[in-house]
Amino acid sequence: MDHSVDASGQQQHDSVKRVITTPRSSLRDAALKHQFEFSLETGIPFWDESAYYTFSHQQIEEHIIKSAENIENMCFQVVERAITDETIFQKIGIDRCYWDLIANSWNDKERNLLGRMDFAYNGKGLPKLLEYNADTPTTLYESSIFQWEWFEESIDQGLLSSSGDQFNNIHEKIVEAFKTIGIESILHLTANKDIEDDWGTIEYIADCAIEAGLLTHLIDITDIGLGDDDRFSDTDGKPIAELYKLYPWEWILAEEFGKNVYRSQCKFIEPPWRCVLSNKGLLPILWEMFEGHPNLLPAYFTGDPEIEKIKSSSVKKPIFGRQGANIAIERNGQIIDSRDGPYTNGPFIKQEFYSLPDFKGHFPVVGCWVVASRAVGLGVREDTNLITGNKANFIPHIVEN
Repeated sequence: MDHSVDASGQQQHDSVKRVITTPRSSLRDAALKHQFEFSLETGIPFWDESAYYTFSHQQIEEHIIKSAENIENMCFQVVERAITDETIFQKIGIDRCYWDLIANSWNDKERNLLGRMDFAYNGKGLPKLLEYNADTPTTLYESSIFQWEWFEESIDQGLLSSSGDQFNNIHEKIVEAFKTIGIESILHLTANKDIEDDWGTIEYIADCAIEAGLLTHLIDITDIGLGDDDRFSDTDGKPIAELYKLYPWEWILAEEFGKNVYRSQCKFIEPPWRCVLSNKGLLPILWEMFEGHPNLLPAYFTGDPEIEKIKSSSVKKPIFGRQGANIAIERNGQIIDSRDGPYTNGPFIKQEFYSLPDFKGHFPVVGCWVVASRAVGLGVREDTNLITGNKANFIPHIVEN
């Protein structure tokens, strides 16, 4: 692919492209195979293959991968600082009684498995970090399995050129990570069974663990018990020694359940230290520590007088918010767009506004999947609003040669 060079000698990349295409003729069969809902009128909910996004190999390697792994290293420095600087825990709303739990999990080098960094990225400049889903990321199955199947079947049906590729090593890297993460007994996996996306994600992660040779046991988080020895137990009364949870740490630490974590002798994936990274309070801390870094946007906690440095538009975000809830875009003190939600009490941060690319009213967020702290794949979610919410569609992607 041809890339021009500007007067400063910097390589100029082509833009990311949105390409209109024809959905697979086998889409209904694919929905049935993967147990997705399907209708002739709307297809699969929250999945849209009437278009796809294209990236170049240079964009993936030089921009996406390098950026994600550099940010991951910066995040490690944030956690290291939090262990010795209690103001970090205070700023991100972690109760004092859990500081030792988090510090011990970091000092014991408890292993992380996966996360998803969400970027605003148009292909020309470096991607800008919007948030890091470091604890309970979803759309994993769509990113790992379903869009790869779309890619292969679209080639078979002549809808895509066989010369293309996809940045998608997610499944293989999760399996590989499970082989080395140090699980020594049955791996219990838990989520709220009433949340369909979360439970489906847990079932897929369990499949990866089984492929890695582990024994697994799925359990609804509401069914986890507590034995006389303060250890968590499953519905058969067996102790839970190692637990993969798709349930936010901030919820656990705010509930009665959380009071037992420290004494439970349970090894968690994701480990407790990930809660330092899994809320949007990470963004102003990153900016404070690495101000001016090209992947970061200026960000501050509300109430910080430094917030006046944001001269242009800003985005107000609750630090514990999810799926775009209670986010507001502000310009000159006026709200120009917002989403309702349950996180009205904050606390909040403000981040300098950086627009998502606009493809005729379609606004993509580029999610880079990080497994064992390595960038391994992409998932693009697209909304018709600048604030990506829970109605956004997943759009597949290809990498052009």
